[in-house]
Amino acid sequence: MRRYIYLFIFAACILVGKAQEMKECFIEMPDQLIPQLEAAWRKDLIGLYESGKEARLKNTMNGYSQLMKLTEDYLLLRTTECSTMEIKMFPLVNNTHIICMVTTIDAPVPDSRLSFYTTKWEPLPASELFTPVSADWFIKEGVDNTNDAYKDVMAYLDIDLIKYQLSPDSQTLTASYTTPLYLSAEIRKKVTPYLKDAPKVYAWEKFHFK
Repeated sequence: MRRYIYLFIFAACILVGKAQEMKECFIEMPDQLIPQLEAAWRKDLIGLYESGKEARLKNTMNGYSQLMKLTEDYLLLRTTECSTMEIKMFPLVNNTHIICMVTTIDAPVPDSRLSFYTTKWEPLPASELFTPVSADWFIKEGVDNTNDAYKDVMAYLDIDLIKYQLSPDSQTLTASYTTPLYLSAEIRKKVTPYLKDAPKVYAWEKFHFK
């Protein structure tokens, strides 16, 4: 199956041609992917950002959206007061790229979703490009999972909340386990000794995150 998705991506990117800059991709993003901001408003945000002014505009949800960071291949946008969007272009072959988009909602704890596109915003199957981290990955190795204390603690972790973050400076993706933040301070203190201290970091390798 992976062989076929490689061929699909390669064919799609040949049609795209040379890589666009992030600001062009942002302006051309389909409205349904970012209903808070019309294309003209996105263009205005870029103009404000590049002029050194605060890139913040009222959006269609009667709130405000702010462009926080923009480079040739990365963008960070606060879409609403409780949500963000990250977009980064990752290299494929022959100066072609793929877009990874991370949307995160703080409600009240950060939780993210990933999606992938060509630079013409044609959807690509995420399952062939990225394997979501499971909550079990964040449990420390060597923990005795047969004792009652462990079972009691795991009962509190009954929902999987993961925050994903793209790096503006490298081809990496970081996954942080945010479910403990959803718990009370007292319960979080009981859970923390069973959890790893560091997040999971993915690296982009040719056609997928690994």
